Amino acid sequence: LLDLREVSFSYGTTAALRDVTLRLEPGPIGVVGNNGAGKSTLLKLLLGLLQPTSGTGTMLGRPLGGGGRELRGIVGYMPETTAVVPLLAGAEFVALSGELYGMPRRDALRRAHETLDYVGLGEMRYRRLDEYSTGNVQRLKLAAALVHDPQLLLLDEPTNGLDPAGRASMLRLIEDLLAETGKSVLFCTHLLGDVERVCRQVVVMHRGTVAVAGSLHDLRQASRRRYAVSWQGDGTTFVATLRDASIELLPNNAISELGKYNTAILALPDDTTTAQLFALARTAGVTLVELRPEHEDLEQLFFRVTQPAEAARVG
Repeated sequence: LLDLREVSFSYGTTAALRDVTLRLEPGPIGVVGNNGAGKSTLLKLLLGLLQPTSGTGTMLGRPLGGGGRELRGIVGYMPETTAVVPLLAGAEFVALSGELYGMPRRDALRRAHETLDYVGLGEMRYRRLDEYSTGNVQRLKLAAALVHDPQLLLLDEPTNGLDPAGRASMLRLIEDLLAETGKSVLFCTHLLGDVERVCRQVVVMHRGTVAVAGSLHDLRQASRRRYAVSWQGDGTTFVATLRDASIELLPNNAISELGKYNTAILALPDDTTTAQLFALARTAGVTLVELRPEHEDLEQLFFRVTQPAEAARVG
């Protein structure tokens, strides 16, 4: 689907992307990062709206920045900005988008009505866009990206500005779309829960670089040595004993209270077994009451791979 090699881009003297090397297979892919991480710049490079300062790559087999009209015919783009024409009706706007993607006007009009029905805006097709709510505008932009039936969808913050109900509705729509069509999608957002719900692959961006990329399941395997542990007794000696054994408490030595028990997340070194953990507890005079594998979610993964980079930058 995508193969980038040392791609960089700068706005004047400000580096937005730095030596991005990325290879992704088809499917639903989440691109996550804080604001300013380079997500939108990456999408604009893929669309050919920007040319890389350096580096090369391909998308759908077409050279980066060189696909032109052919690429517009197979890629649909939903921008983060509102990007609509207020005085147009919904059907007119989606049909116009189809023509800009290269469709004949008659086909674009027919498909506009079909896609508006699909995204739940059929009853609003003749209403002017300045009468649309934020949620309806987001659905309209998705319809405009779908009108020419593209192979790949580039969605930039598709749930931006939506209330919880609107966000859930949009995510259901995208999930249904992917299940029914099998299209590939690059889902760019700073909302990690959205990606965890929709995507199978993830790209974590941080300050214009790719911190980590791959299958969400495989990336989580780095947490296979993490355990949630609860104990009864004075934890001061136990924590000191753990540190002496090079056992890390996550995050940042955090310990919480659960009733009369203390709880924490531990990262065991590869040469440490859970049996040794029980022995360390006996040495410290505490009783372990629970020990279970800790399954890392995307938020934990995100902070794990970006915080070391931030610490290195500050240092």
